[in-house]
Amino acid sequence: MAEHTPRSLIVSLYGAYGRRPGNAPLAVSELIRLLHAVGVDAPSVRSSVSRLKRRGLLAPARTADGAAGYALSSDARQLLDDGDRRIYRPPAPLPGDGWVLAVFSVPEAERHKRHLLRSRLGRLGFGTAAPGVWIAPAGLHEETRHTLERLELAPYVDLFRGEHLGFAATREAVARWWDLDAIARLHLDFLEQQEPVLRSWEARAGGEVPDPEEAYRDYLRALDSWRHLPYADPGLPGELLPKDWPGGRSAEVFGLLHARLRDAGARFVREGPEPPAKSG
Repeated sequence: MAEHTPRSLIVSLYGAYGRRPGNAPLAVSELIRLLHAVGVDAPSVRSSVSRLKRRGLLAPARTADGAAGYALSSDARQLLDDGDRRIYRPPAPLPGDGWVLAVFSVPEAERHKRHLLRSRLGRLGFGTAAPGVWIAPAGLHEETRHTLERLELAPYVDLFRGEHLGFAATREAVARWWDLDAIARLHLDFLEQQEPVLRSWEARAGGEVPDPEEAYRDYLRALDSWRHLPYADPGLPGELLPKDWPGGRSAEVFGLLHARLRDAGARFVREGPEPPAKSG
């Protein structure tokens, strides 16, 4: 699993704590403080914010007290809202919910868009059923439509919804459409990183109030590791997956960390570090 990068941590920070009423911006000084807590220095924050601004995800804005800051663009808010349905998604759909097929044709003169289209469908969790035919659980239809429209790729794609009628068993088919071994390794990497974190928190006294900065730090890193996984793993029903599939356990571990740490970490975002105890 990839190491936490400053840019990815900033996206995770906005996703967890940055969608404020009225799209109020986060001050640059706050971004620097919050990223410093997870080991990112100020120059890295500034350069990463600049890249996100160039990509149209962050927009410069002034905070209520006039400080320089950055708010989410409308595209970024749509991306994060779509992401919520993945990151905190309900259990996998039943096979009866069917599939969404993306069938595309891109003129040779615009083959760069063909590469972009394949890349985006792969990042949305689609598998490859045949050349020019990609497949995913039907529940991904809405996010796929948003993504294709935002990237101006919709004119090249037809989306269909349907069910698998044969001839190979669907369980055998999905093993051709997705690299399940690679997806399983991502889940196992996440568990190797985050199960010890969860055990550490679970070993503490039941009534102990989490330290806000520690909770924030552990939660942001867990979220940053986890949020990529639901895009690599499209959320196939268990009956279509190999035995001992690790996806259920990794989702459980993230869910427990989210329930224990997210709100406690929000105190650090709002209030900053705890003041030092007075001596005497």
